[in-house]
Amino acid sequence: MDPRRVDGFFYGLFMDTEVLRQAGTQPSDPRPAHVDDFALRIGRRATLVPSPGARAFGMLIALTHPELRRLYTAPGLEDYRPEAVIAHPSGGPATPALCYNLLQAPEPQERNPEYAMRLQRVLRDMGFPPEYVDSVE
Repeated sequence: MDPRRVDGFFYGLFMDTEVLRQAGTQPSDPRPAHVDDFALRIGRRATLVPSPGARAFGMLIALTHPELRRLYTAPGLEDYRPEAVIAHPSGGPATPALCYNLLQAPEPQERNPEYAMRLQRVLRDMGFPPEYVDSVE
């Protein structure tokens, strides 16, 4: 019997299903989505932070719990924790999803220009709104 899959909301480089496959997962049912009242913040790593009125774009992708655990116990990702969010897929009903975020948001002066550029490229290639892509820094 196949393990049960759950939707994850991915807002960073894990939005790319090829990146997820390279990490040893079998992503399924990828679809663009957004979450309201969260903003993307990039320091050394990316995270979403609560921000009333904001909107963060990403991908809903179904993975198993063991795959999600494996992703977020990889070196450098151990500080991420799952949170429940309501994601709004393009052209579909709102759906609950797990979203992994840092417990401690990066400080405002923390930057990672290389990561931001890579993320902008992924967002642009996936057709997300240009004003959102341009806001990633």
